[in-house]
Amino acid sequence: MARPDDEEGAAVAPGHPLAKGYLPLPRGAPVGKESVELQNGPKAGTFPVNGPPRDSLAAASGVLGGPQTPLAPEEETQARLLPAGAGAETPGAESSPLPLTALSPRRFVVLLIFSLYSLVNAFQWIQYSIISNVFEGFYGVTLLHIDWLSMVYMLAYVPLIFPATWLLDTRGLRLTALLGSGLNCLGAWIKCGSVQQHLFWVTMLGQCLCSVAQVFILGLPSRIASVWFGPKEVSTACATAVLGNQLGTAVGFLLPPVLVPNTQNDTNLLACNISTMFYGTSAVATLLFILTAIAFKEKPRYPPSQAQAALQDSPPEEYSYKKSIRNLFKNIPFVLLLITYGIMTGAFYSVSTLLNQMILTYYEGEEVNAGRIGLTLVVAGMVGSILCGLWLDYTKTYKQTTLIVYILSFIGMVIFTFTLDLRYIIIVFVTGGVLGFFMTGYLPLGFEFAVEITYPESEGTSSGLLNASAQIFGILFTLAQGKLTSDYGPKAGNIFLCVWMFIGIILTALIKSDLRRHNINIGITNVDVKAIPADSPTDQEPKMVMLSKQSESAI
Repeated sequence: MARPDDEEGAAVAPGHPLAKGYLPLPRGAPVGKESVELQNGPKAGTFPVNGPPRDSLAAASGVLGGPQTPLAPEEETQARLLPAGAGAETPGAESSPLPLTALSPRRFVVLLIFSLYSLVNAFQWIQYSIISNVFEGFYGVTLLHIDWLSMVYMLAYVPLIFPATWLLDTRGLRLTALLGSGLNCLGAWIKCGSVQQHLFWVTMLGQCLCSVAQVFILGLPSRIASVWFGPKEVSTACATAVLGNQLGTAVGFLLPPVLVPNTQNDTNLLACNISTMFYGTSAVATLLFILTAIAFKEKPRYPPSQAQAALQDSPPEEYSYKKSIRNLFKNIPFVLLLITYGIMTGAFYSVSTLLNQMILTYYEGEEVNAGRIGLTLVVAGMVGSILCGLWLDYTKTYKQTTLIVYILSFIGMVIFTFTLDLRYIIIVFVTGGVLGFFMTGYLPLGFEFAVEITYPESEGTSSGLLNASAQIFGILFTLAQGKLTSDYGPKAGNIFLCVWMFIGIILTALIKSDLRRHNINIGITNVDVKAIPADSPTDQEPKMVMLSKQSESAI
């Protein structure tokens, strides 16, 4: 396995020779060496340094006795994971060691950096829509033009998702992260040159670059969680990564109405305020790009889970991106999840984009409170995301949790729809918080559920397809709800979303729960494990992956 430049091998304790391919790991590691938290391994305090014995699998069969017979496909998959000569090295299946897994402290740094630059990208998505009337007057364009500054994020994602996920699968996590952070920074600086009333096209150009950056951001949470975090924290890590994007949306609801108040009668002051917001965003985006280049690594030195160990052991030549896409679309539970995730997340995008228009219809002059309601919606969703992630790590009840949250989101949307026009803005704060808690809390659930039912396919590919579905539904819902809101009022547009969310509940109930990744982690090997090609260019060291006792006995 490739080792990052700043991570050295463990020192050999004097007086302890190599034995059976394991190097004793001293308890007192030298100061300055990056430490790892051991999860399990062949022996306490040891780790493998060489690959499988040179004996073939056929020789192992000879040791076990009996004639060689063709294996069924499932048995062949299991046999491929069993190291050659295992029967000769160990007296029996009961003493066969598992591959070493370890947790690197760097995982928290990687997660934090990603969450922060994802935050800035989400902030730039919503910063126009929440004060749409202000930008409409400044640039002298229609509300539809301002809506497209938000919808361009959704539009750009759909055609670019396949090259972006291909890049993630073939060139790796670090390059994808650098592209996302770099384009986000570049787009922010271009916007700084658009603070004149006739330069709407420049601000659109900057927003287009930020929307391309989003393509390299939204598919990473589940990949980062799987590659860097252990099985008992993977769902929480994914929820935390998604949290950064949600927090950016929350800040986007809160800060623009404060930084850019509605001063249409003083164009110079308005331009100065817009410039302050743009330059501040650019400075933060630049800092985060530098941190990404310095601290963001491809993967930890040792895999964090048995599932990752099995994937990293598979030969990269077996991987086919086109075949992976075909496999995903042949997976009926995933296709159903693709539709239901698109409906739920598309509805959230539509509500976020049109929230300012909905609030101002019933509460004139309440731009600041509209932003605060959006903040309440997203912050409540952030709490929901973390709680759902913790719950999944504890129970592994993916389908049940997803269905319950979907139903509660639908109920929250119905309540929000029929209380919006009561003329008591405090009620909108409460109902918006309830809606956000469940609707935004659903986002990491969809990612993690998809990874479970599609393992061993790439997390980036499944997440990317989910996000593509969300963008498509988001564009359609925003256009349809915007038209209904303009012609018939906010209630008609919200009822339209309620109908679609009810359809999503029915489809979610039809999804079959097959927790493949969880089964690997607990020792049930019954899926065909494929390669992660991102490891292949640098991962040349021989590796050894061994089955759990249950699976070895089955073979």
